[in-house]
Amino acid sequence: MNKKQIAIVGSGIGGLTAALLLTNQGYQVTIYEKSHRTGGRLAYEEEGIYRIDQGPTIVLLPDMLLRILEEAGVDRSKVELIRCDPMHRFYFEDGRVLNKWSSREEQVDEINRVFPGEGKGFERFMADMDPLFPRGVSAILERPFPKQRDFYTREMTGLLKRMRAYTSLRSAMSRYFHSDQLKDAYSLQSLYIGGSPLSTPGIYTLLPYAEHEYGVWILKGGYASLASILEEELKNRGVIFHFGEEVTSLMIEEGSCKGIVTSQRTAPYDATLFNGDFPQITELLSPKHRRKRRAYKASSGCLLVYLGVEKRFEEATTHQFFLPSAFVSNMKEVFQKNRLPEHPSFYVFNPVHTDASAAPEGHSVLYFLIPVPNAERFSHGEETGKLVEKVLEEAEKKAFPALRENIRWQKVRTPNDAKRDGLYGGGSFGIAPVLTQSGVYRPQPKPYPNIQGLYAAGASIHPGGGVPIVMQGAKLAVNQLIKELRS
Repeated sequence: MNKKQIAIVGSGIGGLTAALLLTNQGYQVTIYEKSHRTGGRLAYEEEGIYRIDQGPTIVLLPDMLLRILEEAGVDRSKVELIRCDPMHRFYFEDGRVLNKWSSREEQVDEINRVFPGEGKGFERFMADMDPLFPRGVSAILERPFPKQRDFYTREMTGLLKRMRAYTSLRSAMSRYFHSDQLKDAYSLQSLYIGGSPLSTPGIYTLLPYAEHEYGVWILKGGYASLASILEEELKNRGVIFHFGEEVTSLMIEEGSCKGIVTSQRTAPYDATLFNGDFPQITELLSPKHRRKRRAYKASSGCLLVYLGVEKRFEEATTHQFFLPSAFVSNMKEVFQKNRLPEHPSFYVFNPVHTDASAAPEGHSVLYFLIPVPNAERFSHGEETGKLVEKVLEEAEKKAFPALRENIRWQKVRTPNDAKRDGLYGGGSFGIAPVLTQSGVYRPQPKPYPNIQGLYAAGASIHPGGGVPIVMQGAKLAVNQLIKELRS
């Protein structure tokens, strides 16, 4: 059989998912990857006996992830997910500690224990979102918006109004909680996709709701192990990988993408899917084919600290957030004033709590994430070291006793490192999830309506960032690609 030939530029989770879906439908796929490994943001940091995820750590929407893999012909048994309960633990500046439980009843009790009388606000939030979440998923996450009129229907306008798309996520949560600390705990989920709770639209209430409805999970062996699992599956299907070979341009002729050009070859293809940070696709297009629009706003940066520690912390949970007393001011420092925060918020990933095999016996690996400006505004210097030391001291005081004296390996990754590795603007999550870059205003799976045979997937493409959501975006791109090739 004469198979249609598809090129995929980049082997992040979007590219790997697209390749799985395409090969499962009988297409021949070739993947071009400029680095020497697959996975993109899914990678490890390693030193000696220590290994930990470099990028994503929290698995949300596990059913979406597993369902798409099954649709692509990958058995669920190949991916072992472990549920985290408590899902998170929050440490507040005034000494309060709040656990987040997946059970609604347990969560109401926990909120009332720490914030008396506030549990009813949580119950109202979940009740309001029960009908809105499935509608939001089907109306926003599971369909592309090639034209504005596809987005602004009467039904969609009503849904956006009910989900308070016109206000920020934090303002949306203010309807349910009186305590600023609870508002913070139920709006900081926008940081998962690189957005400030103060500017990310209220439609992202989907995130805190999804945590309780579907749980928070980790992948045994680390999220980065997913890339190697999928790579092995693709090689077994005959997918060709060209590592260390960067695509330098796309062959656009007579309104159609005819193939790709690298330093080593010019190769024709029936269709091409771009899986990189989308703003960088313009570098592959001639000036006449580039879309004219204002520059995209990059997502926030991350200051990441990886530790190997000769100690286990029995009381610490898997996912923990440490919030300053002035969390709103902290967010304004990072997102509006573009400077390192004086009083930082930060997240700590402690995988051995849930997966004992994540580090050798008696040892731990820890991952610290501190929201900071992206590389366009970030300056790496002496202040960075001071910020890291402040965060380690705070973590030691509240949750990780004797942490610093037991550190055996430490590595810091900055937004400048992210930019060097190809992340747009040094932001860790693609383009920012602000209102003017969401929904119909975000690059679509078919980003250039006037160029046939060119598609895109990744964190900067609709429906957005987060591993399962990127996989869903890849599915949208593949569905459109197949439909158009068959027409």
